[in-house]
Amino acid sequence: MSRRTPLVAGNWKMNLDHVEAAGFVQRLSWLLHDARYDYDSSAEIAIMPPYTSIRSVQVLLQAERMRVKVGAQNVSAISGGAFTGDISARMLQRLGCSYVIVGHSERRKYHPEDDVDLVDKVRAVLAAGMQPILCVGESLSERSQGIELEYAVGQVSDVTRDLSDAEASRLLIAYEPVWAIGGGMSATPKTAQNAAAAIRQHFRDRYGEAVAGVVRILYGGSVNSNNAESLMQGADVDGFLIGGAALKPDEFAKIAGIVTLAAVARDGR
Repeated sequence: MSRRTPLVAGNWKMNLDHVEAAGFVQRLSWLLHDARYDYDSSAEIAIMPPYTSIRSVQVLLQAERMRVKVGAQNVSAISGGAFTGDISARMLQRLGCSYVIVGHSERRKYHPEDDVDLVDKVRAVLAAGMQPILCVGESLSERSQGIELEYAVGQVSDVTRDLSDAEASRLLIAYEPVWAIGGGMSATPKTAQNAAAAIRQHFRDRYGEAVAGVVRILYGGSVNSNNAESLMQGADVDGFLIGGAALKPDEFAKIAGIVTLAAVARDGR
């Protein structure tokens, strides 16, 4: 099995203005420093603030010498022009973003984005040299029908069908069952692992072991420091895309430490 660096990514959603973001980063810096966090051998950390806070967060991370990456919560599939309110992939890349969330269930629900939109967004992110975090996951309706794995894998397949091996290997998948987001109800470790394994098998079937072995698959949905360790027991779970807990620096730092310890135990490092 390939050794994949786990990722702990915080999706702030529409929370924390640039002043509040500064306080968060300063607190997180102190916590990681106090814990002697080793960025070379620990879990990778990334923060996805609102657009208005990206630059502030990036400047503070650099000032604090924190090797924490910055990402965006959404992106336009269009490269530029008369599109009021849109943000292009190149703009995000110029800000120093490393990751971009694509297809989060809230975007799918409140700003209906179809498969064509998501394919174009993934391609735009890849072309700009960043990595897309593609969100997939079933609602209670699909789960009650027993088709949750087919549904999640189908969402992945809709986007990956035209990607090359090189492009697919740079994609991250976040399995986020819709019923587990924001409601305090998390998937069981078995549920998270079964979904991650099914998604990895999709990459194995389509691209082979070389690609399947490097694609990182995250879990998202009411992750906290109490359930992070058990959720990381799955061999195919490579970290988390975190919502509510990512707004609390103490909790976020704890989860990063838990993921690091789980990865060390898994890989025998």
